[in-house]
Amino acid sequence: MNEIRLSQGKARTKIDLLAYYLGSDLVVCIYNENAHLGAVAIGEYDQREGRASSSVITRLGHRDDEIAKRQAHLIAKRTKKPVCVISGVHLNNITAQEIDEILSQADGLVAELLKELEKQGEPS
Repeated sequence: MNEIRLSQGKARTKIDLLAYYLGSDLVVCIYNENAHLGAVAIGEYDQREGRASSSVITRLGHRDDEIAKRQAHLIAKRTKKPVCVISGVHLNNITAQEIDEILSQADGLVAELLKELEKQGEPS
């Protein structure tokens, strides 16, 4: 896999995903037209314990941690590989409905990514 680019949504709630390998580790960026570094999460799979875990760092005043941590955990759990998820989605005057749409679309993008990785022969 060189890189995978995916999009979901439209207008204000359109978000994009870019995924690529850094060595054998996966890097996933989830962002919108106002892309930025809002939060960074690392997900890992512990083979001995048979479980995934994730940690997140969020920039002051940003709320991108929910996307980054949730998706890092899910991707690590499914691929059993280390993953770094960088999230940067910004909307001025965002509504509760738009937040829900973006979170749902992030879930959909990651599900699509996992299918694509599986199709390419990557574990997921």
